[in-house]
Amino acid sequence: MITIDVSAVNIALPAIRASLDGGMAGLQWVVDAYTLMFAALMLSAGAIADRAGARRAYAWGVALFTLASLGCALAPGIGVLVAARVTQGGAAAVVMPASLALIRQAHEDSRERARAIALWTVGGSVAMAAGPVLGGLLTESAGWRAVFLLNLPVGAVILGLLARVPRSPRRPAALDGAGQLTAVLALAGLAVAVIEGGHLGWTSLPVLAAAALAVVSGFVFRLVESRHRQPMIPPALLRDRRVAVPLAVGFAVNAAFYGGIFLLGLYYQQLRGMSATTAGLMFVPMSAVVTATNLVSPRLAERIGRRPVIVVGQLVFTVAMLAMLPLAAGTAVWLVLVLLLPLSMGGALAVPALTALLIDAVPAERAGTVSGLLNSLRQLGGALAVALFGSLLSGAGGGFSLPGMRLGLLAVAALLLVTTVLSRLLLPRD
Repeated sequence: MITIDVSAVNIALPAIRASLDGGMAGLQWVVDAYTLMFAALMLSAGAIADRAGARRAYAWGVALFTLASLGCALAPGIGVLVAARVTQGGAAAVVMPASLALIRQAHEDSRERARAIALWTVGGSVAMAAGPVLGGLLTESAGWRAVFLLNLPVGAVILGLLARVPRSPRRPAALDGAGQLTAVLALAGLAVAVIEGGHLGWTSLPVLAAAALAVVSGFVFRLVESRHRQPMIPPALLRDRRVAVPLAVGFAVNAAFYGGIFLLGLYYQQLRGMSATTAGLMFVPMSAVVTATNLVSPRLAERIGRRPVIVVGQLVFTVAMLAMLPLAAGTAVWLVLVLLLPLSMGGALAVPALTALLIDAVPAERAGTVSGLLNSLRQLGGALAVALFGSLLSGAGGGFSLPGMRLGLLAVAALLLVTTVLSRLLLPRD
């Protein structure tokens, strides 16, 4: 549910724009209001999962997410929809680290845990790739609001199944209110600056004010965390390269994948004139490749090691960004599908290996905290990529800008190259 509400909504964006008249900036906020709150609250969500117990935190999060989905479906305007998306993102932030903590609780053996994490990753990856198909079918047949209404019965089923899961132990974990507030302000200021900079101008007063808020809030966050007895982000964790490098890789990989999905949804519909259903079906080959690669990744990591799999996954993703540069309105459909194969494989190779490496690098009592930090940075990478692509994609008259698309692809490819080098040099051998 959490992942479909990113990928499926991307296909529904043109219909939302026609229904609620939000403009390109409005569409960016529909996506980023969700992912930014997800990223910001993920920092505390790990502590919440530890304090409340993973099962209870998971139940709270799913219930709130389901109610917020109803709010999205009933939204009368773009402002209400964005507000409901903020609530969805906050609920998703509670669910994600709790789910990984439940896996850590259920599997003590590292190999069994790696396989379980691979299945967990398959669920998210398939939803990310198959979500556009579902989003297209629902949007064209029943309207964009059906994308959110689908979450209601699914949420009810999840809560029913959760009753069979054993209770989780509670662990002491401090909640840092000042740190959480400054983190939210810093990320919000950064998003406003990137999103609105492309529409209002990078030197406009609102954009400069948002950038200043991001810088000041980031500085205060660091100051608060350095003085807190139990900070949300323990400095010792970030000094461990087995933790720091996977966090950087997670940021870069999600920037490439979320940015690519956002770009393709608009490319198919705005530049090529495809219907929502046809645009969604264009993602079917990606779904199959993602699923297959996710299943192969942990087995490959067992044979050749996690570091090579993480490095190769990022290199494949870099190729994916460069392969999309020639895309144009007249590019043959079969060629588009071929060019997207690296996009399907890169993250599916890297994410299971880096997640397993990260979870194994910390003691059990830190599983919720470190998984929350990983997913926070992954969501932040996706949110900033959407903000960047949205700012660059808006051409004259609000049309789709091919030069802007290519500039964004080059920027993400450069980021992936940097994290690939870091992985090769700093990650330990298995």
